[in-house]
Amino acid sequence: MKKRQLTLQFWIEIGLASISAFLAIITLLWPDWIEIVFHIDPDQDSGSLERLIVGLAIVLTLTFLVLARREWRRAALSSV
Repeated sequence: MKKRQLTLQFWIEIGLASISAFLAIITLLWPDWIEIVFHIDPDQDSGSLERLIVGLAIVLTLTFLVLARREWRRAALSSV
């Protein structure tokens, strides 16, 4: 049985999925990080920017995971 050869694209997609998941979790747990880090309050404490960031980060995480799964399956088929 041959070893599965994972591409650089797979590792990039996994890395981006991890970063976006981390961003979603941090924003859920600590919603004021944007105001503290950047010293701005773009949504005047309404929380709309935080909800937008969490939603977008979740969509990006799922997208990158689907793409990484596709690369994983492609590597599995090529190693048979």
